[in-house]
Amino acid sequence: MNTANTPHPADPSGRTPYRLDPAGGCPHADNARLLAGGAVVPVVLPGEVEGMAVLGHDALREFLSHPDVAKGARHFTALAEGRIPDGWPLRTFATVPGMTTADGADHRRLRTLVSSAFTARRVEALRPRVEAVTAGLLDGLAGAAAAGDGVADLRRHYALPLPLGVICELFGVDPAHQDRLHHLSSLVVATDTEPARAVAANQELAALLASIVTAKAADPGDDLTSALIAAHGEDGDRLSGPELIGTLLLMIIAGHETTLNLITNAVRALCAHRDQLALVTEGRATWADVVEETLRWDSPVSYFPFRYPTRDLTVDGTLIPRGTPVLAGYSAAGRDTGAHGPDADRFDVTRAATAKHLSLGHGPHYCLGAPLARLEATTALEALFTRFPDLDLAVPEEGLTRHAGFVGNSVRTLPVRPAR
Repeated sequence: MNTANTPHPADPSGRTPYRLDPAGGCPHADNARLLAGGAVVPVVLPGEVEGMAVLGHDALREFLSHPDVAKGARHFTALAEGRIPDGWPLRTFATVPGMTTADGADHRRLRTLVSSAFTARRVEALRPRVEAVTAGLLDGLAGAAAAGDGVADLRRHYALPLPLGVICELFGVDPAHQDRLHHLSSLVVATDTEPARAVAANQELAALLASIVTAKAADPGDDLTSALIAAHGEDGDRLSGPELIGTLLLMIIAGHETTLNLITNAVRALCAHRDQLALVTEGRATWADVVEETLRWDSPVSYFPFRYPTRDLTVDGTLIPRGTPVLAGYSAAGRDTGAHGPDADRFDVTRAATAKHLSLGHGPHYCLGAPLARLEATTALEALFTRFPDLDLAVPEEGLTRHAGFVGNSVRTLPVRPAR
């Protein structure tokens, strides 16, 4: 990633804008440099779209819950003025109908309907299934390593199929659709997808989800898609067709992409910090501590789109003009020394009990799937290092290829040696 060389026309602070690289990359060095100049920074989004990013922990916490900050696309000035093309790689984040683009009473209505199906009881009831899936995947990882000269891609054989399989089972999605759903969702969330391909991927994904809804409406089952179709509010309200498709898109994409990155990043962190792994295996820290510290130290989402001030808004001394698309800088906030101390860039599982992070959001849009993500990640990590206590990376950390795009934060593959 690099910085633009021209002034940002919409930035009254005069700071040089940060040009986000659509191809992605490790965000942490740039985050530290940017944070040294302030908690809020002007950015240039793909297509030369002007935006802002909130990077500091305290500033982001304030911004995420501010009453004059909205999620609805009607508040996005450039979109409302017709300056955002259909193939813009971030357009889906702004326009998909559902909870992530709703505000106020409409957001509460949608979240209530979804929550009525996505309950804590349903998540906890998944624990035996998560454990069973994990055990089977560990056998598969061992088999892949045996066939690959002792090396297997942990992301492909373990970190991906666990959350993808569980979320699809939760929503009653036929396993035959899983690979295609992941492929399409990867194209949708990547910020370097070519415009025509982005449009085609969005259309195919919407059509696939619509076919799943049609099948469930005709033959309901004991799954969340059927429950969402049937869900009614107290006033008889229900999800509209577009809202239902948008909700499935959100739940399936966020329900596996984020946890995929979380598990991958946690394994990388533990392999690089064997002393921290020892703290857990010796009972001086917990797997839950590992998950929380990974969320803080190497957030699975780096820059999440979008929120828009509904009036000119000053955040941490920087003016964000009304209608500006703003990114939530979760990876930067997690290593903000102002919030986490001078050693914020150090991975330390013992700080997890007191350190607070924002990687699952804050305020009314806090991640609805957080309990499931935590269940899957803690189960996956404990089972993995219990089965393979000597598991380690098969290539140097610097040799790993980073995730495509600046939304997700992880690596594309994670070659490991499960056993020495």
